[in-house]
Amino acid sequence: MIVVTGATGNVGRELVRNLAASGARVTATSRRIAEGEVPDGVRVRRAELTDPESLRAVFDGAEALFLHDGGPVAHLLDVPHLLDVAKAGGVRRIVLLSSLGVLTRPESASHGGTGRAIEEAVRQSGLDWTLLRPGGFHSNAFQWAESVREQRTVAAPFGDTGLPTVDPADIAAVAAVALREDGHAGQAYELTGPAIVTPRQQAAALGEAVGEPVRFVELGRDEARARLLRFMPEPVADTTLDVLGAPTAVEQRVSPDVERVTGRAPGSFAEWARRNAAAFR
Repeated sequence: MIVVTGATGNVGRELVRNLAASGARVTATSRRIAEGEVPDGVRVRRAELTDPESLRAVFDGAEALFLHDGGPVAHLLDVPHLLDVAKAGGVRRIVLLSSLGVLTRPESASHGGTGRAIEEAVRQSGLDWTLLRPGGFHSNAFQWAESVREQRTVAAPFGDTGLPTVDPADIAAVAAVALREDGHAGQAYELTGPAIVTPRQQAAALGEAVGEPVRFVELGRDEARARLLRFMPEPVADTTLDVLGAPTAVEQRVSPDVERVTGRAPGSFAEWARRNAAAFR
């Protein structure tokens, strides 16, 4: 049995589908998950990642665990306790969805502090561990869905500064391999798309996907920060803008790890946009 936490998220949802299609026995868990959100045959269990004891029944009989890093509640996770509960249930292999920012933004509280502490707890767990370190996701573009549908515009800062964003489906594909196959213990994979893409190029790709031009509107840093603060804490917003506006060489590096693990090249942003065009029409 493989347990997938964060099973309703962009990566978790793809991972559950991938594993179920391969014939693996899967338990999908998140705070509000429902039966209709997963493929037939997948066991559904609601639980709180911040409450390890709520996961005790979820982990019972499991051999492997995909651990979401908690996102906005990462600082609330008691990872050592959670991993003790997982081991008591039978888990022997863990794949952690971490972040490239653990390496590139050590001064950030969310990445260099919380993210590194989570990674260290996994490393010290006694389990066979694999770390996944993606940068930006293609699916972050969903934040523009309403403005593309209603106004055919994308508003973002730093229009000509790009990052090699990655398709969540490719992250899930790497996770599925590491959860099911030997040879990945002790590895930390940097996960990127095939090329750097700028916000201006993303707007153009969305226009091609929906069949109408999408206009790019450049935001200043202050305006972009005000928008981010609507849904993320101030330190996270500031780190996000630092990455978007002044990425390091490592943050702009295209990694071979998706292809190395899965045997196929990662998908481009344009391919992701075409696959998800309905959300922007």
